[in-house]
Amino acid sequence: MAHSNVVRFTLTRVDLIGKYCYSIDMKVNREIVIEAGLNLLNEVGLEQLTLRRLAKSLKIQAPTLYWHFKSKEELIDAMATLVLAKGAASLVPKKSASDWKIWVNAFGMGLRQTLLKYRDGARVVAGSRLTDTVYMETAERIGRRLVDAGFSVRQTVVLLSIVYTFTIGFVIEEQTVFPVEGKRSPAYDLQKRNAKLDPRKFPILRQSGAILFDRFEQRYKDSLGLIVGCASPPCSPRHNR
Repeated sequence: MAHSNVVRFTLTRVDLIGKYCYSIDMKVNREIVIEAGLNLLNEVGLEQLTLRRLAKSLKIQAPTLYWHFKSKEELIDAMATLVLAKGAASLVPKKSASDWKIWVNAFGMGLRQTLLKYRDGARVVAGSRLTDTVYMETAERIGRRLVDAGFSVRQTVVLLSIVYTFTIGFVIEEQTVFPVEGKRSPAYDLQKRNAKLDPRKFPILRQSGAILFDRFEQRYKDSLGLIVGCASPPCSPRHNR
């Protein structure tokens, strides 16, 4: 980095991927900016996250930040990459398992929990371009389990992509209903919703509100169970080689 782009400031504690702790008189680098971006995301949400606001939170000039990231989109890609990298360990079973269903369930459940750790986490990750291969290494490991179980490479990719895209969409909706953990958006008041539905005309939809907009964890488990339950390897591992 050129001398004119070196900026120093005081940090109390910044956790990076490698769990390093930084204390005082640190240079602003990409890793610190990304971590600060995630912290600011939790405070203000994706819509209000801007490079200028991030620079202000870091107590640096905007041009210094632009040296690292030319646009908000570029920053979001890096943030999404770190979110998935940090969550990679939770995408696989905690205990050794040979059943492919356990691996797919762990992938889905772990991905949902990873996204929920950050405000608008699913929107950040959706459509992002990864900037390193940490998450990919875990995805490769999961994919290998499915191929060994008898799925073709194409079927493995399709099944995992179904779980991935379903989880992203599910958590986007979940975080819309609960923008902040434990705080329901007034727009999703179940009583007001039911008041607009004639019970004689919409008996099922009146009951659906509590299923769709409450107890998201249970609905996710039920949904993932349907996805995994309908999948099966078309042939044995021996025939797949």
